[in-house]
Amino acid sequence: MESIFTYQWEIFIAAEILSVIMLLLFGITRYLLDRKQLSVIFIILFLVLLIMEAILGIWVYQQTGEISNFQIIITIFVVYACTFGITDFKRLDRWMRKIIGKWRSKELLTERDRAIMAKQKNPTYIARKYRYSSIIHLIIFASVQFILWIYGLGGTESILDYITDLSWIENGDYRQSPYANETAFGLSMVWGIIFIVDFIYSWSYTIFPSKEEK
Repeated sequence: MESIFTYQWEIFIAAEILSVIMLLLFGITRYLLDRKQLSVIFIILFLVLLIMEAILGIWVYQQTGEISNFQIIITIFVVYACTFGITDFKRLDRWMRKIIGKWRSKELLTERDRAIMAKQKNPTYIARKYRYSSIIHLIIFASVQFILWIYGLGGTESILDYITDLSWIENGDYRQSPYANETAFGLSMVWGIIFIVDFIYSWSYTIFPSKEEK
């Protein structure tokens, strides 16, 4: 158990690398080698690795009793895999079928796949997709911050005070913020910047729609 705690970051990084390998092996066995039953095993292994990461984050929290960089990063990866990761996987799956299909001189994309790929070039669809993703990101960001604030403040009584007075952000001191420690404060500030940039970028497709890709 001590070894797991000592090498928690190495275990997490190794699990992430193995997860990517599992997805690539899924595509190779399913589309290049035409072994569909075998490919299912790699998807199952990918899910097992994801669950193991979540369990590892919970276990480390139980050992330390505090939220650290490790738990926050694992939470971000797990939440991503369960939300945006699903859409990205479908996109990766279509890409692998397109590339491997060319190698094998065999059509692996369905009419529905081609329709989806064509739709993804439509400016209206792109704008709508980014609006939805920005709203999902907003909900996730707000939910996580709410949990961190409750954890740091020990309740909800003073949350409104920190919302109406944001001077604690300029101070840059977690002890004057609603966060329990410097780690949660620092990562939340970085995530907040990323969220603002992503939100503006996502809505730019609605405000300034692009021309349809050929």
